Amino acid sequence: MLKFTPILLAIIYGFAMYHFSAWRTARELDQKSSELADGTLRKLTQRLATALDLEAIKVYVYEIAPVNGLAAPDGRIFITRGFYEKYRAGEVTAEEMASVIAHELGHVALGHSRRRMIDFSGQNALRTAMAMVLSRFLPGIGVMIAGFLTSLLAARLSRKDEYEADAYASALLTKAGIGVEAQKSLFVKLEALTGANSGAAPAWLMSHPKTAERIAAIESNTARWNG
Repeated sequence: MLKFTPILLAIIYGFAMYHFSAWRTARELDQKSSELADGTLRKLTQRLATALDLEAIKVYVYEIAPVNGLAAPDGRIFITRGFYEKYRAGEVTAEEMASVIAHELGHVALGHSRRRMIDFSGQNALRTAMAMVLSRFLPGIGVMIAGFLTSLLAARLSRKDEYEADAYASALLTKAGIGVEAQKSLFVKLEALTGANSGAAPAWLMSHPKTAERIAAIESNTARWNG
């Protein structure tokens, strides 16, 4: 029984972390967001809603500076204030913003947003269990190895989710009559908008696929759908 104690403790830890993270995320979003009031973007989100046979899609502005979009575990869609200000400044078009919303809708529809919270907690539990076990055999570096291995797993799962959400967004944008060109053009802009450099780390260590690979996947999907 004693040899299973680290694993049992890690499972309990992961379960507790999941509920705490979900509560903390919901509280943060409630306190720092408000419903999007932009008329142009609302017209585009209504086209997305119509394509999904929904009455409406509510989008919220999350009051933080980084450029990002996100889907909460409860299904709400957010764009950050930093992203919205890029749109207001003309650096991002309304159609490109719609592609972000469609992408986040994909995360919700495919269950990614809720699963990511569970995965995050599970990865913390796995990291804890592995660190306990490896540290017995590799004192001093067991914790680092455990962290590295769980980071690889998280990055691989995240990239898979991004490809799936991209494909969902492409299909939705096409059905709504907005098209995928804005989706592709936004990817080209994203590195400059976020200050990121996708060449800074190997693709298998990145949580998002490389820009060229995402665009190629979108073009492959649309060619298949049209052909």
